[in-house]
Amino acid sequence: MKDTTAALARSITRASSKQTYYTARLMVDRDLVDDFCRAYAYFRWADDIIDVSSRSGEERISFVRRQRALIDRLYRNERPDDLTPEEEIVAVLISHDRGECSGLQSFIRNMFAVIEFDACRKGRLIGQCELTWYTNCLAKSVTDGLLYFIGHGHPYPLTDDRYLAATAAHLAHLLRDMVQDVADGFINIPREYLEAHSIGPEDVNSAPYRAWVREQVTQARQCFREGKRYLDDLDVLRCRIVGRWYCARFEGVLKTIERDGYTLRAAYNERHKLSTWLNMAWLGVSATLQHIACRDLRGTRNLHRPEHESHDR
Repeated sequence: MKDTTAALARSITRASSKQTYYTARLMVDRDLVDDFCRAYAYFRWADDIIDVSSRSGEERISFVRRQRALIDRLYRNERPDDLTPEEEIVAVLISHDRGECSGLQSFIRNMFAVIEFDACRKGRLIGQCELTWYTNCLAKSVTDGLLYFIGHGHPYPLTDDRYLAATAAHLAHLLRDMVQDVADGFINIPREYLEAHSIGPEDVNSAPYRAWVREQVTQARQCFREGKRYLDDLDVLRCRIVGRWYCARFEGVLKTIERDGYTLRAAYNERHKLSTWLNMAWLGVSATLQHIACRDLRGTRNLHRPEHESHDR
């Protein structure tokens, strides 16, 4: 079953996101590539069920209840017999989990919380507290997953800015998908703001809506600035590069929104532009050069450290 789930997970990942697929092949720890694809593929499938396939609220709730029960049972080392091929993917993934409170479990638990929230909120307005919680869960899931699959076991710093880059990316992601999300029944602008300004979630051309978008862009820019400082201090080059790629993907969206005067589009195609790919290539080169320079600087400092200090350390 392991080989079957690996092949299925890779096919789903490649079909859904070429960037994610090649990130897995080039940057993820060699022995974790299949599990990385399993993680992506399972949640890609679950998200599509909630967003597209489910025809009613009852169907969505039934689906998330089954998946929550399944994940809980799998973490208790209980494996049901009636699993779908996609559920087999997460079963194998969890069976490979390394550690009691691993980054993988954080990724799975927090990402499922996001999926569950989407299943329950479709078609209704939500408040700012819910949106903040939603973004925090997503940011924690993405970051902990990234640090689990790339440089596994490395003592990544647990500082306050650890999740800020992913927080910024999610804020940009919500803006990028806002128009389509509204059409699909997912409202990502706070209920309090809509009521205070007497506008609807579809009024993207209104002045109050554009003012809110501008606030979100400003917040995302600030989080990117602080979050990229965390990424640039990481000792694992592959993780630094992937983190920078992740940021660049959404910073391009913010730039387009700014150029448009904060009026949101129905679709953003920045990821398909040649300039985007050239920028990502340059980010990889510059991160590598910076990494080499920092390593050489540390080596020079160690070389000139007094002998007694070197021995003490």
